[in-house]
Amino acid sequence: MLAEGAAQLAAGKRPKLNEVLLTPNNVKRVADQLAKLRGAAMKVGQLMSMDAGDMLPKEVSELLARLRADADPMPIGQLSQVLLNEWGDNWQQQFQQFSLQPIAAASIGQVHSAYLDKQQRVAIKIQYPGVKGSIDSDVDNVVSLLNISGVLPKQFDYQHILQDAKLQLHQEADYLQEAEYLRQYQSKLAKHTEFEIPELFSHLSTSNILTMSHHEGEAIDQLQQQPQALRDEVMHKLFSLLMMELFEFGLMQTDPNFANYLYSAQANKIVLLDFGATRQIPQQISQAYRQLLSRALAEPFTLDLAALEQLGFVKPDSTERQIATLHSMLALVIQPLKHSGTYDFASSPLAKELREAGMALSYEHDYWHTPPIDVLLIHRKIGGMYLLASRLKAKVNLQQLFEPYRLEY
Repeated sequence: MLAEGAAQLAAGKRPKLNEVLLTPNNVKRVADQLAKLRGAAMKVGQLMSMDAGDMLPKEVSELLARLRADADPMPIGQLSQVLLNEWGDNWQQQFQQFSLQPIAAASIGQVHSAYLDKQQRVAIKIQYPGVKGSIDSDVDNVVSLLNISGVLPKQFDYQHILQDAKLQLHQEADYLQEAEYLRQYQSKLAKHTEFEIPELFSHLSTSNILTMSHHEGEAIDQLQQQPQALRDEVMHKLFSLLMMELFEFGLMQTDPNFANYLYSAQANKIVLLDFGATRQIPQQISQAYRQLLSRALAEPFTLDLAALEQLGFVKPDSTERQIATLHSMLALVIQPLKHSGTYDFASSPLAKELREAGMALSYEHDYWHTPPIDVLLIHRKIGGMYLLASRLKAKVNLQQLFEPYRLEY
């Protein structure tokens, strides 16, 4: 940043902080470093990479896209030691073929392809050594960076959410827990044949290794050049899944990283790959969302303060100004649901408007507090689906999808 700023000064320009920070060379350096660091730090870059050009320059999000599944892999020697520790001396005998080069490398682990026999190909997710031990310091360091940057207001009490974030990441690093969530999704989606769930191989899975059936498909965000009808159909299915998770399952995979989804053209199915960030959704949270959205869809538009308080967005002492700001934000958020017919995410200014409204609310000195971690993770998933719909320029009838869950007022 200093070098770029000095160059601009030398050219007679007055450099702006964001312009100096977000130069292509700087972003490439950041992406390269996050790919080496992996863990919680890399997750920040993954979230940034999902932007469709509304908040970051398109070139910036494209440079960060490598972080979705392209971290620096483990050295072969380190990989061999992990396999030896987890599977024992004769682990090779369980495979007809095992590729030592990963087919993907993400924030917590990398994925290898192997064959148990001629017919059965498997995908093996192997956790990086030391990831579990680095989570707490990673999160602390990310918050330190936010404090230094001035993004977090001084009065913002973030300690409780810091602890929740650490607990969530520790859960994501427990592959036996992920295996259990995978089983639950297989059961809950058994009748929904539009989705494909990997088969679990329990005898080859540990807390640091997860072995599943291998599935082919195209990365979900690469469908941009496919026909409009297909893009619309894919997003319709994903929004339908989101609502089933929130209102029926009491269970939600909250990490919207685009690399967690594949589209199988041969089977016309969406492959769900990752269940590490799955979260159990309490019934009262689910019901509060139903109430909030149902009242907001009614005419005239109404803000359900009881539901907002249940979700942690308002407190008994919230001011009229804060409530008015939330009223304005919900009016924005609800637009795709209130829209009659298909909502066109391609021409929607929603992401930009929400960002501006959110920033205005963020800097109200007496507002800062955070909802429960469940609500924040639900919003991470919802935000990710909005960003993917925008990326694919999809048109989806969200009002129709929500109708089975709508309460009458």
